[in-house]
Amino acid sequence: MLTLYDSVGWEGYTRDVDKLCRGLLNSHLVITARDGSGTLLGLARTVSDDEHICYVQDVVVNPAFHRQGVGRALIEDLMPRYSHCRFFLLSTDHEASPEGKRNHAFYRSLGFLSYEEKEMAGFGLPRNRPDLRVAAP
Repeated sequence: MLTLYDSVGWEGYTRDVDKLCRGLLNSHLVITARDGSGTLLGLARTVSDDEHICYVQDVVVNPAFHRQGVGRALIEDLMPRYSHCRFFLLSTDHEASPEGKRNHAFYRSLGFLSYEEKEMAGFGLPRNRPDLRVAAP
């Protein structure tokens, strides 16, 4: 798993292997894509109450296997498993970021809409970016 996360440069995950393992263990579901010899090509994991919401936490595909249907297969495997949930959500890079445009096109090709298009908003606390924190009123 560490090699896969390293391959996409997710240092926030790979700096602390124990934390990465706990995150995977605490996931609602972890699915993997492997080739015929068992080599790990990609992984997707969810956080869910399995009733109302499913949040796709990670979709990670080794760059050597990008644009070969691995990510699509992972998401298409997850979608019917959570079709009973009211929300099936994920977050990805901003469209203006280096990865964003490609990621947005990929998720749109699977039927995803932006939060704005769904008349929703997403919020987060920038815990790892103190420069972005806003003082509470």
